[in-house]
Amino acid sequence: MRNIEIIIGSQMGSAEYVAEQLAEQLDASEFSTHLHEQPDLNACQHPLWLVVTSTYGAGDYPDNLLPFIEQLTQHDDLSHIQFAVVGIGDSSYDTFNLAASNCAQLLTNKGAQQLLPVLKVDVQDEALPEDAAIAWLPELTQQLSLAAQ
Repeated sequence: MRNIEIIIGSQMGSAEYVAEQLAEQLDASEFSTHLHEQPDLNACQHPLWLVVTSTYGAGDYPDNLLPFIEQLTQHDDLSHIQFAVVGIGDSSYDTFNLAASNCAQLLTNKGAQQLLPVLKVDVQDEALPEDAAIAWLPELTQQLSLAAQ
């Protein structure tokens, strides 16, 4: 069974709910998930990460994610990490999913390997954010299977 650290950045709860739904789906398959609602780099012990974050204010990270982002900024080498990012945002804002994009860029700059482009879920769409993320999940699990080979 492969372990995935699910790192949550949520200001109002929508990203947290999406992360919980993804964890449920992953746990029902060949993965074991570890949810981090107050993420701490030291608690993320496995090299597979799924970051699920909203964007708050003018393109900012949610408050609960700020200490984790600061830890990442201070870290020099994350080349052992493979990750994917799911962003939850509202396309009516100029800063649509900016926190998700910035997080992916930060991880890449620190040497982590991005498995898929950032999934940018738009709350303006007809589909519920969790449904859009669950529909994307097979792409992630396929990439994780390929990465394990």
